[in-house]
Amino acid sequence: MNTKLLRQKVLDLAIHGKLVPQNPEHEPASALLEKVKTCNSESIDFDNIPFEIPKTWVWCNINTINNYKTITVNPQNNKSTIYELYSIPSFEKKYPEIVKGEEIESSKIAVNKDDILLSKINPRLNRVWIVTKHTNNELIASGEWIVIRNENLFQKYLMYIFQSPYFVDKMLTEVSGVGGSLMRARPEAVKKYLFPLPPLEEQKLIVEEIERIFALIDTIEQNKTDLETVIKQTKSKILDLAIHGKLVPQDKADEPASKMLEKLRAEKEEKIANGQLKRDKNDSYIYKSGDGKWLEKKADGSEEEIEVPFEIPESWSWCRLPSVCRRNITDGTHNSPPTNDKGEFLYITAKNIKLSGIDLSNVSYVSKEIHDVIYGRCPVELNDVLLTKDGTIGEVTVNNLDYPFSLLSSVALIKPSNIVESWFITYVLKSDYMQNIMKGSSKGVALKRIILEQINQLLIPIPPLEAQKRIIEKIQRIFFLLDKL
Repeated sequence: MNTKLLRQKVLDLAIHGKLVPQNPEHEPASALLEKVKTCNSESIDFDNIPFEIPKTWVWCNINTINNYKTITVNPQNNKSTIYELYSIPSFEKKYPEIVKGEEIESSKIAVNKDDILLSKINPRLNRVWIVTKHTNNELIASGEWIVIRNENLFQKYLMYIFQSPYFVDKMLTEVSGVGGSLMRARPEAVKKYLFPLPPLEEQKLIVEEIERIFALIDTIEQNKTDLETVIKQTKSKILDLAIHGKLVPQDKADEPASKMLEKLRAEKEEKIANGQLKRDKNDSYIYKSGDGKWLEKKADGSEEEIEVPFEIPESWSWCRLPSVCRRNITDGTHNSPPTNDKGEFLYITAKNIKLSGIDLSNVSYVSKEIHDVIYGRCPVELNDVLLTKDGTIGEVTVNNLDYPFSLLSSVALIKPSNIVESWFITYVLKSDYMQNIMKGSSKGVALKRIILEQINQLLIPIPPLEAQKRIIEKIQRIFFLLDKL
């Protein structure tokens, strides 16, 4: 259920007069308007009203009911005064800043309790706030708000009017700027906007009904959030059982993982001897000694005992991630190339990597010349494993695109051997055990990252090939059922 659309539908019904029944005993809105209109009232072109409204309602524009007069306040003139500041950033917390004048660098505007604040910045974000007065301090607001004041109208009704799809769409048709924080509503245009005004008693009934329905939607969202949390925790538990060898029964007929790793090591040595592959300085292989110790033999011939994080079944083995890859682990281009909304070759970055596959909803493109250079270093193929390593760390998927594309350095390219299941490697990397290692070892302040050397050192449990297939089948069947909830 799309609860955002549901809220918008409720507000749409409200402003059309279809949310609550009309009561003929209520004083008509025309009489109310005569009482509350200001000297700024303007005539209405009834040939261009936006939609039909009940007979007891009237159309009016914001200027007609707004008696706010701007008063500029310079807090620097009163450095020791404490203000209750309604800033744009504080809207997200729904609580104003309580701050001394000496800390406020720019001029503000004076506001009163129950004033309605309508953000000029990026109307798409739909920030509407009623001044509440949380303290006894002087009330001021950012100049980025359009202030609407009328003590004789029901402020919550106006707030919901300004949050309605009709009003937001209207603001978006008449903005200045090109987008985001540069996009601004034009106050001179906004004050002329028409809105439907019901009788005062009906305004209160409409708000009561909106808030009753919104409370139910809040419950739906909370239950949805609770369910999503349970599903996420269940998936994590499934992956934890999988990497410990406890998700599916072990089959004694399976060829031990140690045999598979020996084959992979022999294949790699042959490629190195033929010049098809360069030996990595960190090459090693891990085996279990007769007395049950896990030993790691390195490329320089040295050998040492290693500590493994948990017990695994007898037919499983431990190895470094490169041991199950047919090529050295690499990443995409380290030079951000010029990109376009359209082009010849997809340019995939960390934001596109999801467990379900590569997300193509927000992609850019590079030219063939640029792609050829990137692809020559980092040739992504179907069923390769892609792991994010910069910014968002640990998102991982199996490449589901069967055509070439370019990759940024924020994504590592892992090419599992043909006798290792890509999805098993993916699920290991997605497990809490591995996520904690990667995120815990990340470096950087503004941008967290892990480097290829750290990825090469990842210690992973490997089951026999047939066990990998059974584990994958079980995980995907359970995940499918969970996603249906």
